[in-house]
Amino acid sequence: MQTGIWAKIKEEMAIWRVGALPGIAVIGLAIIVRLTGAMQSLEWLAFDSFLRLRPEESIDERIVIVGINEDDIRTRKNYPIDSPISDRDLAQLLLKLQIYKPRVIGLDIYRDLPVDPGHTELVAAFKSIKNLIAIEKVLPDQVAPPQALSPQQVGFADQITDSDGKLRRSLLGTPTPQGYKLSLSIRLTEVYLADEGISLENGIRDRAAMRFGNTELPRFLPNSGGYVRTDAGGVQVLLNFRSGKERFRTLSLNDFQSNKFNPDWIRDRIVIIGMTAPSRKDFITTSAIESIKPATGRVYGVEIQAHAVSQIISAVLDSRPLLNTWDDRWEYLWIFAWGFFGIASARLTKSPLENFVVVGIASFSLVVFSYLLLIWGWWVPVIPALLVLALNGIELTALYQYDQALRSRIQARQAIIERTFETIHNGPLQNLAKVLKLVRDQDSPTNELLPELEKELEKLNHELRGIYEFLQREPPTQDTSLYLGKSLVLNLQDPLHEILYQVYSYTLEREFPCFKTIRIKIRTFEPIDERRLNIEQKRSLCRFLEEALCNVGKHATGVTRLEVTCSSSEGWYTLSIVDDGLGVSSSREGRGTQQFRNLARQFKGKFRRVPLSPKGTLCELSWPVARFWLWY
Repeated sequence: MQTGIWAKIKEEMAIWRVGALPGIAVIGLAIIVRLTGAMQSLEWLAFDSFLRLRPEESIDERIVIVGINEDDIRTRKNYPIDSPISDRDLAQLLLKLQIYKPRVIGLDIYRDLPVDPGHTELVAAFKSIKNLIAIEKVLPDQVAPPQALSPQQVGFADQITDSDGKLRRSLLGTPTPQGYKLSLSIRLTEVYLADEGISLENGIRDRAAMRFGNTELPRFLPNSGGYVRTDAGGVQVLLNFRSGKERFRTLSLNDFQSNKFNPDWIRDRIVIIGMTAPSRKDFITTSAIESIKPATGRVYGVEIQAHAVSQIISAVLDSRPLLNTWDDRWEYLWIFAWGFFGIASARLTKSPLENFVVVGIASFSLVVFSYLLLIWGWWVPVIPALLVLALNGIELTALYQYDQALRSRIQARQAIIERTFETIHNGPLQNLAKVLKLVRDQDSPTNELLPELEKELEKLNHELRGIYEFLQREPPTQDTSLYLGKSLVLNLQDPLHEILYQVYSYTLEREFPCFKTIRIKIRTFEPIDERRLNIEQKRSLCRFLEEALCNVGKHATGVTRLEVTCSSSEGWYTLSIVDDGLGVSSSREGRGTQQFRNLARQFKGKFRRVPLSPKGTLCELSWPVARFWLWY
């Protein structure tokens, strides 16, 4: 039993190896292509699409944008060409904002040079408003901050875009020749969370990361997510944009000056002042959220600052997920797992259509699961996983189907060979053995031996030609007949007990020496349940009976009694042949005995050939009724 199981395991391993080796090669090639960075654009596209398709979130009430739009610019008389708002207008805006007690004000407009009129007024406003954070530019060209502000009231506004020109990361801190600098978003967050008793600290798991309370901001690394060997200088994080059409409450300068707002919108909030006029071109390209109109694919810089602040505050106070990525080992294990699933689906499905459906469902599940993981804060490599799944699942199907067809042809050919040999073995070869026995005996004079030899050889010639004609008549793969000799062909679709009786009758009519001494013949062929028997199994049982009877005819010297039965008892079917002859004296197993043992294994049953006392032989094949398996 263990040998048979091990043989099946080895056979299955050989089949798996047909697709496993090229499948693993496809996985390896996909990983190599990913390592070169060739898949970055596709992974960015999937990342942006997932972010854009997320459920709509509510407006972040903690942040208010005061945007200077085109109408605001047009209503300002004699405004400078290089600036949409004068220092006086800006000073008035800041002082009026301060009346409504915002927690912190962010100024996302460069003020390195005076924009008269009103520069003196703006400097005075800068000095009086202690919760104001203004911007500077540090990379690569520098734009100085307002001189009236302390270093703690300055944050840089620099953003890092990818090679396709789109923004996916937020730069929080970076070293410069003037020292380490923090971004506007970090400065605003730091002031806002200080009132909540939460301060900015170094990370615990990653000392180079930033942390607010128990929330550590996952630092962007060169190979994070779909990135490959990317510049991760300073402290960067993936930007988890707020989804929805209206992410933040936005007021225009005219709305604010004409008091078209609710003061509660300002009180204890983060107010960020910036440009929302397309003519000023202060926007950044992204595909992760719905863009402004008419500037397709672009978002105003002031809103980007709002997103950067919102994602940190929402993570700290609301447990909104930040975007994390797996370690490289887990990402490539993920890719390998989906590639191996493709190999398995190609192996286990029975048809190309079935495999196409399985691969389609698996691909859809992969995309949905990756999308859900991103919603939960994990960016996993969906494109390479989808690629290896589809390639292995679909392409390897053809390879497995070809291998299966080849194996089927080989099995069919082997079955034809075995069936033909059985026919020859139980017919012509038995007569040939009789001829050889006559030649070896040499007891009779030559003139008496020759006629008998001639007769036996003529029989042998006739039987061989009969086998040829039988095989020519019907394709062996579709054969439902059993050829016995003398042009006798049995229909294997008939009831088994009737077929066994015909085999029994025909075989005993053959001119074997030991059949001549039999005086008592007992036969019983009971009807059995054939619903779980196929044609090949019925053929094997007939050949077993024929071979066992031929052995009696050749070797059971002195036999006088023959009993042949096929019956059921206690959940077992038994086909037995019992004689009282001397039997075979040699202990060496012949071809027939080996076939019987193989047949018993196929039937999950038992075979035995044992001598009886004081003389005789029992040849018996038994197989279970309940545990009978289809094996062909």
